[in-house]
Amino acid sequence: MISTVPPALIFVFGAFLVPLLSGNARRNYLLLLPVIGLINLFSTPVGTHWVVNFLDFDLVFGKIDKLSLVWGYIFHIIAFLSVLYAIHVKNNLEQWSTFFYAGSALGVVFSGDLISLFCFWEMMTIGSACLILARRTKKSYEAAFRYTLVHVAGGLILLAGIVMHITATGSVEFKHLGLDSPGAWFIFIGFGVNCAWPILHAWLPDAYPEATFSGSVVLSTFTTKTAVYVLARSFAGADPLILIGATMTVFPIFYALVENDLRKVLSYSLIDQVGFMVVGIGVGTELALNGVAAHAFCHILYKALLFMSLGSVLHMTGKIKATELGGLYKYMPLTSIFCMVGAASIAGLPFFNGFISKTMIIDAAATEHYSLAWLALMFASASAIIIPGIKVPYLTFFGKDSGITTSEPPHNMVLAMGITAFLCVFVGIIPSTLYSILPFPVTYEPYTIAHLVTKFQLLLFAAVACMYLMKSGIYPEEKKNIYLDADWFYRKGGKLFVMLARNPVEVIDKHFGDSYMTIISKPGLKLAQAVWKFFDVAIVDGLVNLTARVARDCGEHIRHYQTGHVRNYALMMVIGFVLILYFL
Repeated sequence: MISTVPPALIFVFGAFLVPLLSGNARRNYLLLLPVIGLINLFSTPVGTHWVVNFLDFDLVFGKIDKLSLVWGYIFHIIAFLSVLYAIHVKNNLEQWSTFFYAGSALGVVFSGDLISLFCFWEMMTIGSACLILARRTKKSYEAAFRYTLVHVAGGLILLAGIVMHITATGSVEFKHLGLDSPGAWFIFIGFGVNCAWPILHAWLPDAYPEATFSGSVVLSTFTTKTAVYVLARSFAGADPLILIGATMTVFPIFYALVENDLRKVLSYSLIDQVGFMVVGIGVGTELALNGVAAHAFCHILYKALLFMSLGSVLHMTGKIKATELGGLYKYMPLTSIFCMVGAASIAGLPFFNGFISKTMIIDAAATEHYSLAWLALMFASASAIIIPGIKVPYLTFFGKDSGITTSEPPHNMVLAMGITAFLCVFVGIIPSTLYSILPFPVTYEPYTIAHLVTKFQLLLFAAVACMYLMKSGIYPEEKKNIYLDADWFYRKGGKLFVMLARNPVEVIDKHFGDSYMTIISKPGLKLAQAVWKFFDVAIVDGLVNLTARVARDCGEHIRHYQTGHVRNYALMMVIGFVLILYFL
């Protein structure tokens, strides 16, 4: 028996105390809860814990191994940094959603069975949707509604797969599943919705930019990375993931290139970076899976830092469009530096954490001779230098002066960005700290001549290409436009479905209803009235009247025997007694 508790419970139950606190007690509590959770996780030994029997199935709330611990550590760290970043926010729904969402994600990561995994999976949808709702704007309400519909649909697909798997195998254990059965395929697709696979991805750039300035930081952390974890746990080495991941690394680049909303740019680049992880899962070797775990850890840090930087700009200026910003480095120097650290990390520059994890996945693909996947990863690496690496910090803090005057965000936001930036650099310079927690032994050396030369060549190529595209006018100018994505299908398709579902009902109701009243209902009512009148008068009343007449006639005949003489009554009694004896 261990003295610790399931990591998910600390956050989930702790979330419900948030609205009850205020002032310093509230701030201290918000900061202390992730720390307590991390200490609890450090104190929990590797193994299987907190097993509950339910309907003859063993529900496991604590499958602690080196793979789950990587996600457990970074989820606790980013929960603390996210809370610190938004500690001044007095929005109970936002703070509650942060903890509930983080706790649900931890529940998925440490689930050892499919039933508890599904429950926490759906709880994540609730927490993340509430985080979008917390902004309380018309757009955020609509985005949250669409987000919920997509993830409920994905959850139903996942549930169908789980039921099929349990029916076929009789087991609820969450382990490597493979793609050998229909149930596994349904589970595979259900995970893919949260992973933002191509075509299924549109919910992410649709919803994340509509959250609060701090809510986007939290959203960028949990849903997609949790999906990466469950795919790594259950479908490592699945060949379709290589093609899916390679596609994910390429297609979002073109949307990010022309997008005006900078938080949407980061949302599309998030899909691109998750594609690296999906490719690594598909490769499935120890080096690849180490790269996946490392990239999940590093990506959470630098993507959170980028969202923090843009969130600070949004918080201080109220603007987030590229066409509305520029020249802010004069007023927000620290924020601009932190943003450039995040940009350097996502670009995979040496001595930043993205360099470590990206090179591991790229080398894993090359070692296993996945040439097309390797080319896609290299193209995505170059694009990451141009778009989130150059476009985001340049258009926000440099470029054409927008004329906006502002200042640095509150101290807690600066501190959160500073700590996150430090971790990005620290892991990049001393990768052994990250290697020590990876699921498999690490002998990989990122800082080789070949890796450094390749990266600097890529950097030079990307910089030259970016300058050429901008000077030649080929690079698309940032415009106040709306670009359609796969979300068009559930935006317009949903309305079309409602119209097609509603109008036929109205037509049928009107025409069929009128015909029914004329042909069937009115004649039927008249016939019913006639039948009822006949039945009531001829039968019911007839029986009642007949009974009365019989009673009256019997009384008329019997009254003649009422003579008043005792001897007549005695005689009748004797005759009746004799008849009774005769018949007996």
